[in-house]
Amino acid sequence: MTDLESQVSAARREVSADTISMSVSELTNLYKEGILIIRPEFQRLFRWSTEQKSRLVESILLGIPIPSIFVAQDSGGKWELVDGLQRVSTLLQLQGLLPSSGTPNGPLELTATTYLPDLEGRSWGAAGKRGLSDAQMLDIRLARLDLRVIKRSSDPKAKFDLFQRLNSYGSTLTPQEIRTALIAGVNSDVLTWIHKLSQHESFVQSLSLGDRLLDEQFDLELVLRFLMLHNRELKGKRGGLGDFPTKLDNWVIDFAEKFPAGAKLLESTFMQTFDAIDQAGSESVFRKWDDGKNSFRGGFSSTSFECIALGIAFHVANGSSFRDDVIGAAKELWSKIIPEELGTVTGLATGDRFAKTIPIGRKLMSRK
Repeated sequence: MTDLESQVSAARREVSADTISMSVSELTNLYKEGILIIRPEFQRLFRWSTEQKSRLVESILLGIPIPSIFVAQDSGGKWELVDGLQRVSTLLQLQGLLPSSGTPNGPLELTATTYLPDLEGRSWGAAGKRGLSDAQMLDIRLARLDLRVIKRSSDPKAKFDLFQRLNSYGSTLTPQEIRTALIAGVNSDVLTWIHKLSQHESFVQSLSLGDRLLDEQFDLELVLRFLMLHNRELKGKRGGLGDFPTKLDNWVIDFAEKFPAGAKLLESTFMQTFDAIDQAGSESVFRKWDDGKNSFRGGFSSTSFECIALGIAFHVANGSSFRDDVIGAAKELWSKIIPEELGTVTGLATGDRFAKTIPIGRKLMSRK
């Protein structure tokens, strides 16, 4: 057997999958019975517009094939949705079964589409002209979907890689949204724990992120960056952080597989760091200091976060003293350190930026 054949054989053992044809009605029943699982954390990813949802219904009524839906079998045999959230959630919302679809159990009200302009204002089960007919609802319920079932014997890292690839073909999901989905697939308790950290009051207050960044789960990514980097030994080119998104993916999947090992200490460091920042200056700390205007200006600054939050956390984790004049440190960062030592980090790859900001932050935040 050649090396390539051996590699193909080994990789196939890592991902074991079946293809199943199933009606919308059968899939709906699996959801109602709790066999098909859409985790609450995933609801933040359900971002289709009414027009996009209506086009899916149009496709089904016209018999246009729908792309395959991927699910991963958990240790108990249940199916966790891996790819197809928008399609499955739309079908559930259409039937009034999606808890977060506006009013409780309220069905989707469709809009006009290219080929079916009379879909405008129609909904599932409504009487008269506002409702889909019994025949149309039956057509939707009996429409067939292809499901790819990733068996529970598959390697979790292989599931993660598959999900990344599926969502690289024209998807609008951010890397963190993809990462969130697979964390839940490996160990849903980890995702619950990360959400708890992201909602810690002093963390929320100090970041003061806008709605767009919250929708894209940037707060969760900052939590993961903090956990991975605050006490990390930086060595080699780029501090060993080249291709950082992949490094973060690998770190978080390894952490999820070992959870709760190490979580208690990480949580303590996280809480102590942001409580100290909140007491010292809250949301001003992660903004740019303008000497000319004598004020903090602009939105959230990743550079400030990496220097100050990770700098404090390094000393918390190692039991060393850190300076408590956080506002003074933030001013010094922008007035002196960035112009003299750091220079511009705009446009640098993430790993290259970390290789500069993290050591500076550890030095800046040490008690002098």
